[in-house]
Amino acid sequence: MRTAIVVGAGIGGAAAALGLERSGWQVTVLERAPELGEVGAGISVWPSAVAALAELGVTEVQQAVALVGPAGMRRPDGGWVVEATALGMEAPVMIHRARLHALITERFGPEVAIRTGVTVTGVSQNPAGAEVVAGDEVFRADLVVAADGLRSVVRQTLHPQYAGPRYSGYTAYRGIADVELTDGGGETWGRGRRFGFARLIDGRFYWYATANRPAAQVVADPHADVLEAFGSWHEPIPALLAGTPPESVLQNDIYDLTLPLVPFVSGRVALLGDAAHAMTPNLGRGACTALEDAATLARHLKSPDWAAALAAYDAERRPAATKLVRASRGIGWVGQLDHQVACAVRDGMLAVGGKLAGVTARRRRVGQSRT
Repeated sequence: MRTAIVVGAGIGGAAAALGLERSGWQVTVLERAPELGEVGAGISVWPSAVAALAELGVTEVQQAVALVGPAGMRRPDGGWVVEATALGMEAPVMIHRARLHALITERFGPEVAIRTGVTVTGVSQNPAGAEVVAGDEVFRADLVVAADGLRSVVRQTLHPQYAGPRYSGYTAYRGIADVELTDGGGETWGRGRRFGFARLIDGRFYWYATANRPAAQVVADPHADVLEAFGSWHEPIPALLAGTPPESVLQNDIYDLTLPLVPFVSGRVALLGDAAHAMTPNLGRGACTALEDAATLARHLKSPDWAAALAAYDAERRPAATKLVRASRGIGWVGQLDHQVACAVRDGMLAVGGKLAGVTARRRRVGQSRT
């Protein structure tokens, strides 16, 4: 049986391990953390990622229910820039990261071995196979899948000249509020600050916020910080913050990877998820793209010609991920504008664009109803 080592057991790494096992590989997963699991808050799972999960055998993530209230983009005073109902957009499934991770790892079979508390320090390869070094231990396999995140040790080993992570210019806060709301969610854009929220499939609300800030600025109390920045914005933002346990609020600076991205494949080593294409969260596609990577890699690696399979994986996934990294970076740049005039022009253009998109959506629905 062909063997693989997956470095990193987050959502992308876990999905890769599951997919490889289903494709006939024996897999060893190396995870730095002492326990298997995920931290964080909510994530959006778009239809393409729902399909990728189904391809991996994870079918519990269903399409989102209809919005229970108004949703879209607003100004800090609550005024609408554009309503989502006018656009006819397909909504993602909102789920907690830990729940999605559990749904994936629960599918592991006997050919997946998990090692936690293992810190990988390097990787090497030769015509006979690949080796992963972790302290005094050396792990050998036919293939290595690097899913070790934004600051990937494997990527740095393979591409030491690559610039790597790039600070976006803003930090992010995230939390889960257990509150009763009839609001459908969406985003509110201010000057250099944004706030968004959505209902999770378990009924709670996931919220996130961004604020322009120098990198690595210490935040002693993230809940107090976000309350000061957004507590005076329109409802239900104050209610969401009040319904969030202060100690549970997460804060982290936002980075993405420098473009152009490095090749996703180098010999017997494949990069996946944030190790390959870490992007800002503005499109809500980071985890989705990792899931699509995993499904694509597993599909190609059903072939006995692993070299051709890896080349096909890189050819399929790198261009798609590059577009998302670039697009997400652009949305973040527009969303974090802080000049008063620039923000007014931005909001006006978005409102006009929303109306035009709404007209197009209505025409499309009318055309579909006549066929």
